[in-house]
Amino acid sequence: MTAPALSTSPRRWWALGALALSVLIIGLDGTIINVALPTIADDLGANNSQLQWISGGYLLTLSAVMLPVGILGDRYGHKRLLLTGIGLFGAASVVGALVSTTGALIAVRTLLGVGAAMIMPLSMALLPRIFAKEEIPKAIATWTAAAALGMPVGPVVGGWLLNHFWWGSVFLFNIPVVLIALVAAALLLPADRADAARERAKTARLDALGAVLGALAITAIVYGTILVPEDGWGSPAVLGSLIAGAVLAAVFVRRERTYAHPLVDLGLFSQRGFLWGTLIAIFGNFAIMGILFVVPQYLEGVLGNDSLGTGLRILPLMGGLLVSATLSENLMPRFGARIVMPTGLVVLAAGALLGARVDSGDGYGFTALWLSVAGLGFGMVMVPATSMALSSLTTENSGQGSSLLETVQQLGGVLGVAGLGSLLSAGFLDRLSVTGLPEEAADTARDSVAASNAVAAHLKDPGLLSSGHTAFVHGMSLVLIACAVLSLLAAVLSAIFLPSRSKASEPDTAATDNASTTAQGTIQGTPASSQAGDSTLV
Repeated sequence: MTAPALSTSPRRWWALGALALSVLIIGLDGTIINVALPTIADDLGANNSQLQWISGGYLLTLSAVMLPVGILGDRYGHKRLLLTGIGLFGAASVVGALVSTTGALIAVRTLLGVGAAMIMPLSMALLPRIFAKEEIPKAIATWTAAAALGMPVGPVVGGWLLNHFWWGSVFLFNIPVVLIALVAAALLLPADRADAARERAKTARLDALGAVLGALAITAIVYGTILVPEDGWGSPAVLGSLIAGAVLAAVFVRRERTYAHPLVDLGLFSQRGFLWGTLIAIFGNFAIMGILFVVPQYLEGVLGNDSLGTGLRILPLMGGLLVSATLSENLMPRFGARIVMPTGLVVLAAGALLGARVDSGDGYGFTALWLSVAGLGFGMVMVPATSMALSSLTTENSGQGSSLLETVQQLGGVLGVAGLGSLLSAGFLDRLSVTGLPEEAADTARDSVAASNAVAAHLKDPGLLSSGHTAFVHGMSLVLIACAVLSLLAAVLSAIFLPSRSKASEPDTAATDNASTTAQGTIQGTPASSQAGDSTLV
């Protein structure tokens, strides 16, 4: 189906469903493996370091490969590379279910990360080719919800599969989803167009050195943060990796600013919409990643839920996201970015502050409430912020811009979780009482709330159990307060620097004019019906 026909056909929502499925599997795979790690350790004899790489290898390649994917999509076709990424993800999943060694499993997870790095930015870059400008926020709401939904659903699915099948089933689960996404994307997404800009891009030299520098910089930064929980911020390995990453990043930025055909158009950050859309998305993503980092541990370690129950109990966060993502589409035209996004950040901060009031003796009801509030705020932030960033892109740089947006958010999330993890650990150790315990038992109890629970059960020590729960809730409160403070800071900045409603509605920059022309030109200038696709979340 051609782009002009697709923009006014109900089938555009099915095309969006294909893109949503493709990012859903990434969220699922990012968390589903965590449930299987204990079983993998038993069956494959994996040690802690190997388990860390089974989980971290995926994150490492996802972060490092995403940056060059965008320009490759701009050159050779977004749809073509997206289908390649989905196919690679599916093939790696098949192999993952069949491997029998830890090394092979780490390699599979690395390939899954490569596939995910191709899917995320390219699926986003296709949205302006499918939808008219006024419908892009609605499409982004669905895309964002699908990407976020996979994170809590992963443990639910993983827990159920492990209760009924072997650990390899967590990979096989990807296969039917991948097949549906692959077929739907092939049939429903608009074909890549061989326009003059793309042909010119193909003849330009690819910045191979820039790609290497960028990948090395991101790898060093992510590798250093992966080591933080085990080694601490002051270890030589962590400091060395982070410093090396910072130096490589500086060299990369210098090259991209001076090279004739850069891998990344850093000039995008000079555009107000892209800059502030990206920054606010980073703040929002930081807060929600912090919440998703501590809440599952609270639900399991303090409230005693299993993986399946934990995943189900995080769904109120997704419910709030779905509601506000739908509402934000109508709020932005009425009130403008300067009102909607700061309000969303304040609501997100309010949810986090409510969560900081949780006591170790509280039940789940209050947690469901504050998770819903946080989800409402998150949706009001992420959908408008992403729309603002995408509106600054043209056909020629939509892949580059999407990759840059996703990469920066990914790095912000990785560094944020590492920092918040350290804050959680400090708060936990500050309140945990191990007085009178044998030295070995005390050391084990200090590892985590799960470890303190295990030691308390082994020693039949209710005092340690209560202390561990109280200590974890204290650490979680510190994390949530930090998330709230950063959200409030972002709210102040966005209220100051974002355009007002009148200015936001006018194409006051060349970049906005180009973006509007791109979106409308792609669909041959045919405005979408205001009634079409009222049911946003298919």
